[in-house]
Amino acid sequence: MAAAMKGAARTERQRWEREVLEPAIEKSPERPVPFTTISGRPVERLYSPEDLEALDYSRDLNHPGLYPYTRGIHPSGYRGKLWTMRQFAGFGTPEETNERYKALLNAGGTGLSVAFDLPTLMGRDPDHELSLGEVGKCGVSIVSLADMERLFDGISLGGITTSMTINSPAAMIFAMYLVVAEKQGADWRTLSGTIQNDILKEFIAQKEYIYPPRESMRLITDIFTFCAREVPRWNTVSVSGYHIREAGSTALQELAFTLRDGIEYVQYGIDAGLDVDDFAPRLSFFFNSHSDFFEEIAKFRAARKLWAEVMRERFGARDERSWKLRFHTQTAGVSLTAQQPYNNVVRTAIQALAAVLGGTNSLHTNSLDEALALPTEQAATLALRTQQVIAHESGVTNVVDPLGGSYFLERLTLDMERGAKEYFSTIDGMGGMVAAIERGYPQREIAEASYTFQQAVEKREKVIVGVNAFAQKDDPLPPILYIDDSTAEIQLRRLEELRRTRNGDAVVASLDNLRETARGTGNTMDALLNCVRAYATVGEMCDALREVWGEYEEVPLI
Repeated sequence: MAAAMKGAARTERQRWEREVLEPAIEKSPERPVPFTTISGRPVERLYSPEDLEALDYSRDLNHPGLYPYTRGIHPSGYRGKLWTMRQFAGFGTPEETNERYKALLNAGGTGLSVAFDLPTLMGRDPDHELSLGEVGKCGVSIVSLADMERLFDGISLGGITTSMTINSPAAMIFAMYLVVAEKQGADWRTLSGTIQNDILKEFIAQKEYIYPPRESMRLITDIFTFCAREVPRWNTVSVSGYHIREAGSTALQELAFTLRDGIEYVQYGIDAGLDVDDFAPRLSFFFNSHSDFFEEIAKFRAARKLWAEVMRERFGARDERSWKLRFHTQTAGVSLTAQQPYNNVVRTAIQALAAVLGGTNSLHTNSLDEALALPTEQAATLALRTQQVIAHESGVTNVVDPLGGSYFLERLTLDMERGAKEYFSTIDGMGGMVAAIERGYPQREIAEASYTFQQAVEKREKVIVGVNAFAQKDDPLPPILYIDDSTAEIQLRRLEELRRTRNGDAVVASLDNLRETARGTGNTMDALLNCVRAYATVGEMCDALREVWGEYEEVPLI
């Protein structure tokens, strides 16, 4: 019966092509452009039932809340609870960023997301020569526990979820957060939030690494162990595809490399002696939502299915929470243009809608001015309002997985899954993601994809409105946020005062203990908490580990 129905559909498709399509094209030819996704994947003219002949509903889709979670991890979607509207923010001094956080919360934001400046991300204090001109410029400057106390002054850490985008010094910053919560009287066991802590994507894409890959993985597995014991509700890694995509990868590469990074973290946790179900439920993911609407939705759906299969079949996880991929999404910063910046509002709205239709658990929407500077408060509020309009006015939250069953979308989802598995197999054959990174494999794949896309833009095969088409000479620029050097002056004065007034002997003893722990097998989180309580700086803690492990230098790609 099913075979007969498929045959009839195929016959009807052929008749349509012969009797309807071909005469129409002969009369009005199609545009002479390559029809592909933004990643360069060819797109057929039409998708119909025969494109899904291999699809099995129960195996490949199933209902929302049921394995493999292609249609979502929550049975009722957003009808029960909307995604967390978590606006990424940080600039200047801790007090300035604290003020922005309070403004976003008052505007209806439901979670905080901390952006740190480059010296903090690289584990350097403001008085380091490499910090010159960067203090507070691309995020908030955090030097010691004193700054973390200022950052969250008047904000109850026990009553809100916080995401912190920090990687190489993630353990140090997390220790500071825990001590602030401790001082506020919060119970660590009830704290909820995320540290990005994804060092593999730093080696692959963003390049904000400090220590060699294998030593860096030691810090991460120490956090796994510590949080399983002390902070059980905290998400210990946000495995990040966002920066992989921003570096120029395709959607498929973002999906495959991100999930394969996640596989690597799970394997390292198991190798460190942890039971997979003791830490895997606290892994989360972070994806980019780019401008190709359907490709992005397919990517998110495929990610859930792939992760569920990996955790159940590859690692033998028994807890359903280990199977469920939870992810944050940020709209594509790389898609924003300095030319005609108000077009960025439209781009962001489309990307945010794709994330919602793909089932994101939390979302950051970029501001219209981010190709020019850090967002102004007005631009950041408009970005938040974009999410609120989608949530409350568009109607898309009324139905779970509303595009499920679309021939085009389901075929894209299957293709994403198959392509990602091919990448998994290649990386497994190299000995895992750390080994692949050391060989430069994912870095090379991304570089080639980025070059191919740029060629398509220059040939106008891919149109960027306002850049290579529909350009105009006098683009009106919005007001922008300017961060001057006063932040550096303030932070340098504070650093000098801190070193003069703290207990120097306690700092020296805590840093010595950190070095000894790093040389041995103890948990570095316990040692770092002692350093933080003594008011050791980020730079001092990172330098102590630099003395033991050294710094990583990437081998150039040939």
